Amino acid sequence: MPKRAAMPSVADERAAPGGSAGVDRALTLLSAFSTAQPSLSLTQLAERCRLYKSTVLRLLASLEHARVVMRHANGRYVLGPEIARLNAVYAASFSLEAVVVPALKELTSATLESAAFHVQQGDMRLCLYRVDSPHPVRDHARAGDLMPMDRGSGGRILQAFSGAPGPLFDRIRRDGVVVMRGDRVPELAGISAPVFQVTGELAGAVTLTMPVHRLVPDHAKDVLAAARRITASLGGSFPPGTGR
Repeated sequence: MPKRAAMPSVADERAAPGGSAGVDRALTLLSAFSTAQPSLSLTQLAERCRLYKSTVLRLLASLEHARVVMRHANGRYVLGPEIARLNAVYAASFSLEAVVVPALKELTSATLESAAFHVQQGDMRLCLYRVDSPHPVRDHARAGDLMPMDRGSGGRILQAFSGAPGPLFDRIRRDGVVVMRGDRVPELAGISAPVFQVTGELAGAVTLTMPVHRLVPDHAKDVLAAARRITASLGGSFPPGTGR
């Protein structure tokens, strides 16, 4: 009888409810690869996934057959050409709007304030998408508007995660979210958080705006959660130490 593992595998800890244990384990193997370590040995894969080497070898045999992984002559494993094909299919079908706008709608529904997504455009920032607050008194910015990079919570996020120096930006990089009152327009407040691409690069900023008198600082949690959801949908992740 096989000896039971001393601790659950990574796949067991992340198991999909109602899913297949074998598929969960195979996907855990794939997630062990990274840009920092694109090739891994059998021992490394077994240790990272907390699986027996015999189990890993059986999974790798199926993944190699499907060209999802390849084994080099030195015995190390890398991702295979099928990954590149799937990535091309994903890129062809991907729409940033389809990911961002539903998240903005959820944010507006939860907070009743206007939500937007800003990206850097030269030395300015562009409001790429926006969902208006149901309140008649609100910020009347629109998708397509250009705004300053050095004012407003969205601009501060884009500056901070583009490497701007200074205590304010250090704090923003640590917190992963910023709350500003009257920084762009005296009567307006804003809450913003960053969104990251699969490459780790900054994709943009999620921003919630409202009149200063309606600012609820606790909505920072909602904005940060929305930014994390969009980042995850893009295949990205927050930098270590950000948004702790």
